[in-house]
Amino acid sequence: MERVRGIGGYFLRAADPGALTAWYRDCLGLDADEHGLWHQAAGPTVFAAFESGTDYFGSPAQQTMLNFRVADLDAMLAQLRAKGADVAEETQDVEGVGRFGWVTDPEGNRIELWQPA
Repeated sequence: MERVRGIGGYFLRAADPGALTAWYRDCLGLDADEHGLWHQAAGPTVFAAFESGTDYFGSPAQQTMLNFRVADLDAMLAQLRAKGADVAEETQDVEGVGRFGWVTDPEGNRIELWQPA
């Protein structure tokens, strides 16, 4: 059986694609080239389906949620707050899995930040 080998891309609609790309670069440090190519650090990727009525993604209109692995959740959340980003106050610790926090990008997409255990 042929299988996928990894995530090849994640694409977002945006009213101002340039500004949204700059936000991801300036706030999250996502240094993609002019074609959007980003070489991420090796590590685990979770693929999971949620119940259709979940509020975990924030807005009910949001059908997917991007999750980024981070080395230091507290430092990342502080950096985002210092840049004026819309950071959720709560964090979540899941034993054996890691710590989670959330930020909403300028287009209203809720993003999860994960510091693996």
